[in-house]
Amino acid sequence: MTLLRFNTVDVFAEQQFGGNPLAVVHGADTLTTEQMQSIAAEFNLSETTFVLRPADPANAARIRIFTPRAELPFAGHPNVGTAYVLASEAERRKRPILDDTMKFEELSGVVAVNVLRNGAGIVGAQVAAPQQLSVGSGLAPGIVSALCGLPTASIEQSRHLPVIASAGNPFVFTQLRDRAALSAATPNQAAFEQHLPRELAAGLFLYVREPTSDPPIQARMFAPLHGIPEDPATGSGNVALIGLLAHVNSKPDLVLKARIGQGVDMGRPSLLQAMAAKRTGVVTATQVGGRCVAVMNGTLTLR
Repeated sequence: MTLLRFNTVDVFAEQQFGGNPLAVVHGADTLTTEQMQSIAAEFNLSETTFVLRPADPANAARIRIFTPRAELPFAGHPNVGTAYVLASEAERRKRPILDDTMKFEELSGVVAVNVLRNGAGIVGAQVAAPQQLSVGSGLAPGIVSALCGLPTASIEQSRHLPVIASAGNPFVFTQLRDRAALSAATPNQAAFEQHLPRELAAGLFLYVREPTSDPPIQARMFAPLHGIPEDPATGSGNVALIGLLAHVNSKPDLVLKARIGQGVDMGRPSLLQAMAAKRTGVVTATQVGGRCVAVMNGTLTLR
């Protein structure tokens, strides 16, 4: 019999039961990949992380990230939530994280995460994307229409066409014309199976820009082939989105920051803070962060 500690935390949340829930399983060095996948399916959250000893002792931990159906090379909210959990535990043990910076070994590479504080202590974390933004092939508006059940007239094409972009995890990014269209979107699993296999992209990321609203960007992300009909907050998607928005901006040099809302339409409002730096026409760095709220802790028993 094996006993493993776990925590759950709401990530990119201002209060409990908002944001994107995450399960963090500690001391997972003896688990097989199959056991990790089964545990992630049991939690049935967007992602579950497993904390292992790092190969390089200079790093904080090795982290493996699973959806209910597959392992991911990188994801934003698991990094933010795992850093929050581990840093909070270190603080309680009077062993605070040096310079409030942690490095995690992941399939995508070494990921740097900074702990966020206010006067009351640790409140969240911010993660730098492990890979430079890459912008790949486009997707026909008609295919996107089939994926989300919207007419092609709902797709805004003046800034960019539907396109695959990644800063560690690829998504199809599509801007919609208005908030009503975003609310009306519904994923069509059969269309995903036909047009958007997991090997091509993690999911469909839809967004609208509302400059007079706060936050000025609202988003939704659908990944039914990963067992995620809709994700309340997608760190790896939003970090690529801010990079894409910097990429299509005509200015060759800029630092672009945005507050992005997600999860509103599924009753789990989330708030993400994203940033991209662009130099001489190239997006050189992207980050995403936000607050976290602890929810549960317990023991997992494997027999």
